[in-house]
Amino acid sequence: MSPAFLTEQKFSNPTMPTIAVDKEDLYKSLGKSYTTEEFDELCFEFGIELDEDTTEECQGDERPQLKIEIPANRYDMLCFEGIAQALNQFLGRAENPNFKLTAPTTKLTIEKSTEQIRPYAASAILRNIKFDQRSYDSFITLQDKLHTNLCRNRTLVAIGTHDLDTIEGPFTYEALKPEDIKFAPLNQTKVMNGNEIMEFYEKDKHLSRYLHIIKDSPVYPVILDKNRTVCSLPPIINSNHSKISLDTKNVFIDVTGTDKTKTEIVIQTLVAMFSHHCGEKFEIEPVEIISNHNGESRLCPNIEPRKSLAEIDYINSCLALDLSGDEIAKLLKKMELDAKVSEDPKKLEVSIPITRSDILHQCDIMEDAAIAYGFNNIEKTKPKGESLVASALPINKIADIFRLASSQAGYSEIMALTLCSHDENFKFLRQIDDNKTAVKLENPKTFEYQVVRTTLLPGLLKTIRENRKHSLPIKVFECGDIVLKKDSVERKAINQRNWGAIIAGKTSGFEYIQGLLGKLMQTLRASWIDSSKPNTQRGFWIEEDNENATYFPGRGAKVFFRSVEGGEAVAIGSIGVLHPEVMKSFEIPYAASYVEINIEIFL
Repeated sequence: MSPAFLTEQKFSNPTMPTIAVDKEDLYKSLGKSYTTEEFDELCFEFGIELDEDTTEECQGDERPQLKIEIPANRYDMLCFEGIAQALNQFLGRAENPNFKLTAPTTKLTIEKSTEQIRPYAASAILRNIKFDQRSYDSFITLQDKLHTNLCRNRTLVAIGTHDLDTIEGPFTYEALKPEDIKFAPLNQTKVMNGNEIMEFYEKDKHLSRYLHIIKDSPVYPVILDKNRTVCSLPPIINSNHSKISLDTKNVFIDVTGTDKTKTEIVIQTLVAMFSHHCGEKFEIEPVEIISNHNGESRLCPNIEPRKSLAEIDYINSCLALDLSGDEIAKLLKKMELDAKVSEDPKKLEVSIPITRSDILHQCDIMEDAAIAYGFNNIEKTKPKGESLVASALPINKIADIFRLASSQAGYSEIMALTLCSHDENFKFLRQIDDNKTAVKLENPKTFEYQVVRTTLLPGLLKTIRENRKHSLPIKVFECGDIVLKKDSVERKAINQRNWGAIIAGKTSGFEYIQGLLGKLMQTLRASWIDSSKPNTQRGFWIEEDNENATYFPGRGAKVFFRSVEGGEAVAIGSIGVLHPEVMKSFEIPYAASYVEINIEIFL
């Protein structure tokens, strides 16, 4: 799909946050008044999208707004200040902000008690800030957008902002019993304890959805100042005592969370965006964070740019260009990245500012270079190489051989989900999780999808369970990927193409499943080898395996294969009669035999 086509089509993307900015203020910041079409084109070139211009809908003194869709990982662009800064740098009208830290004047001590609920905290101070109504609204909106997006509705991170002139450092971050926490919540005058606050906000349309995060905990997290005045009850609400307003000059920011990395990203994003409005632009006062968990002390926020390397040839090959390192560095400067050719002339050393937490890999750097160069400016070229004819991957050719042979033997193919529950992958198969094999989802939405399967068997058994009223025997197979942990590769896991088949009926049918295996091996020109006799020819055989608890004792075996004559034999899978407890766990009232092998060995 060409970029020109994309400009003509408008699709709403629910994963992209929409930010409303004042049209006049943004154009003033960019130094030019754009037509709607011109600004839409600028947004497209930068990789964002103008969703709506409200000029024609405004009445009276209502100010027109531009509603802009932002990529979900560009946390720095969730407010007017970030959008203006990014576009100005893209247009060559601005340089990277020169963030600087002043001497710290206060501390935040994280008490050990917070370990049991929200163990991480960060803080910073913005001095001599100058708010008007629109910049104040932008400040509040950024917090809301971060809470919804990066902070996952405050479950991972929560933000508190306070008028520093109403409170006094040093501060402490503690976890106290609900009845020991007493303060007047934001925009309230009545002093309540923790339990009363929970009860008070149960019917609140906005805050009630966050109560569950800490409600059932025996202790609640709380930020206190030197005089034990409550500043905030994260992640629920701030204190009315320290609320900020248009007249606030000095802002104290507290960020607490259950995720250390995201806690740091949030504090960096907040100070990066709103140090624009400080008396001394881009000047940030750090807070000394003292952790009683481990006795460590640090200054927060950390504004030092991250360093990364990107291969010049990699960037050129992806974009079909032939740019020098200096030329790519000039492009990256438009995207807020400072780059220079490293000691290795084939690589760029890239300095990543705190505003670009989305840069994780050299592919992200390559993407920024492409945006800066202009997708429309990349010429269409033919792929370089001797052959331009598409062909199937070797592994897919092998998989097709297995599919065809299995279907010719009367087996029906299924395509099961690669995710399953932990019990289905281990407990139901009478296996023990060694924590070294399966890739697990960190925050599964449902217990049905907790791990990536390490065997095809759960999907086949669930298919039989849902079709157990069909005529017997039920014969199904699958040829698909499993995923296994592997620390030696960059992504720490590998895909492996397996083939598995099962026959279920009134009897086990072991001879049928072994016959199917023999047919497939015959198709691949691999002959049966008598393992009891010395032999070095290419072929396969099975050996009894009583250690695999998935199979009935004495009725399970390993499948071995020697790929070349005189070569080393390797175990490629297993075959056997499934244990009755396995069938019972999947609610299948029949006997069954199963075979599964790694077909990548045949490449």
